[in-house]
Amino acid sequence: MTKKAGRLWLAIAGMANWIQSGMHWTFVQSGQEITKENGMMTPATTGLLLVFATMTFTGCGGQKHADPPAARIAPEYLAFGNPERITIRGYAGDAMEPFITKDERYLLFNNRNDPRINTNLHFAERVDDLTFNYRGEIKGVNTKALDGVPSVDRSGNLFFVSTRTYKESLSTLFRGRLDDGNVSGVQLVAGISRHLPGILTFDAEIAADGDTLFVVDGRFTGGEVPETADIVIAVRDGSGFRRLATSGDVLKNVNTDALEYAPAIASDLLELFFTRLDRAGGSIRTGIFRASRTSNDAPFGIPEKVSPIAGFVEAPSLSNDGRSLYYHFLDGKRFVISRVSR
Repeated sequence: MTKKAGRLWLAIAGMANWIQSGMHWTFVQSGQEITKENGMMTPATTGLLLVFATMTFTGCGGQKHADPPAARIAPEYLAFGNPERITIRGYAGDAMEPFITKDERYLLFNNRNDPRINTNLHFAERVDDLTFNYRGEIKGVNTKALDGVPSVDRSGNLFFVSTRTYKESLSTLFRGRLDDGNVSGVQLVAGISRHLPGILTFDAEIAADGDTLFVVDGRFTGGEVPETADIVIAVRDGSGFRRLATSGDVLKNVNTDALEYAPAIASDLLELFFTRLDRAGGSIRTGIFRASRTSNDAPFGIPEKVSPIAGFVEAPSLSNDGRSLYYHFLDGKRFVISRVSR
């Protein structure tokens, strides 16, 4: 495997591995341990490994990292309990990347990341915390490219990741105005992409106030997995956003030598939930973590692993009242959404 013909793997199911158009995708079952066979990655148990692109990448990252042991051992956060799978009535497909709107009326999600399937944004209307009625695909936003990872601020501004113009723009983050399942005014979000080959924004969540974005940068160098995946903060700047100069300091306890992605920020900006994928010792392990702080200017503290969430889990989404945490997990061969509460 060389950098000129390197097949890049994001060992992450559902984390917005969104390079599809003009590139090669393959799905490989994975799990707690990954092995190589005939030059390809193959599973030892269960899970999902997403082959995400065949292309040449260079570039470098500039995030500050916590000490590597932080990725291996973490304290537990025990306030959540009672994991329960949700029901989306009228929908039988895979459900990934859940997002609960701030009025808690809708569940947004995307279907499976599979080259045989057109991955699009969908929505369902809330009946109760565990039951939603499927309303269909979100209109005015989906394309033949991959569209996913939705989030919405209090004012109804939808942010999502799409590969529709990546080859021309080196950008993947879009926004539009969401109104009862219809989106208008879709456009690229200015100020987020680093416009560097090998550095991709593949995950994002807009805060409730609409003025703060938590995005994820991945750095790829042609190897089998991304070299880094780190969370970055951006703030509104006119009609676009700019990366916060102090983001590295604010997130110094969050980003490690493991892969951090799928951020979910509380409405008051004092709690950050995210997924961490650790590859230490040749094993693949995912967990959902929580970091908190005392003020919006303070750095986040040492992350705690959210218990009792277990298995191949990713993509947390916190309800506006902070009581419910939704996430997706691999149940057999299907991705479904579950919830814990506090």
